[in-house]
Amino acid sequence: MSDLKPVTLITGASAGIGAALASVFAQHGHQLVLVARRAAELAAVADAIEHAGHARPHVLPLDLAEKDGPGRIARELAAPGLEPAIVVNNAGFGLFGEAARLPPDAQLAMIDLNVRALTDLSLRFVESLARHRGGVLNVASLGAFVARPQMAIYHATKAYALSLSEALHHELKPHGIKVTVLCPGPVKTEFQQRSGMSESLYPAFLTRSAERVAREGYDGLMAGRRVVIPGTHSRVTAMVLRLLPRGRAIALARRHQTPEST
Repeated sequence: MSDLKPVTLITGASAGIGAALASVFAQHGHQLVLVARRAAELAAVADAIEHAGHARPHVLPLDLAEKDGPGRIARELAAPGLEPAIVVNNAGFGLFGEAARLPPDAQLAMIDLNVRALTDLSLRFVESLARHRGGVLNVASLGAFVARPQMAIYHATKAYALSLSEALHHELKPHGIKVTVLCPGPVKTEFQQRSGMSESLYPAFLTRSAERVAREGYDGLMAGRRVVIPGTHSRVTAMVLRLLPRGRAIALARRHQTPEST
């Protein structure tokens, strides 16, 4: 047995779904380590959790898009004697526009964060996850189920997260590790502003609150579910996208684009 203290590691925890996930895990008694780029916002989330009567999270401000981001997390956890029992990969961002016209460096940074860092953190702590019979919760998107013009790279990264998580769900289950992928539809967060998307890009009936998405993600992980899609409409949408011929699905996704967002 390890003498290290088990913690739940949550990336992208400074706002939106990440902050909501931090709150839900804290409510269920988890000791948290929160990671995000913005130190002030991260500290505010930790303050709110402490003020609610829960253990104050450890905060780790760093940019996971940097090549050694996951390595820095591992070193920062080991120094005070911590190890992950649960890893929540929520950090990520998107960009709206034609891939050939968007800045190449920004798109490669998106891949570094949404794909490389997620993969690294999903696998780096397997031994400690197994010791604590813990798990991995990867945050993907409803967009994982369809290729989409104007968000080509973002949807591709989320399709990767879905595929990887579904495979790891089966590979790691014999080791006592749960792997769940959370695929929410649109959620009103700062994600839309950073990506350059119009808030009216997606139908309103698909929208869910960050808090509801976080609760369903937590419950799904604890239950050992493979895929969690919050909301009946989103689940039906995912099913339709999987059943339609691929060209039809892409055309359908393209038609939901609004004039002001083109």
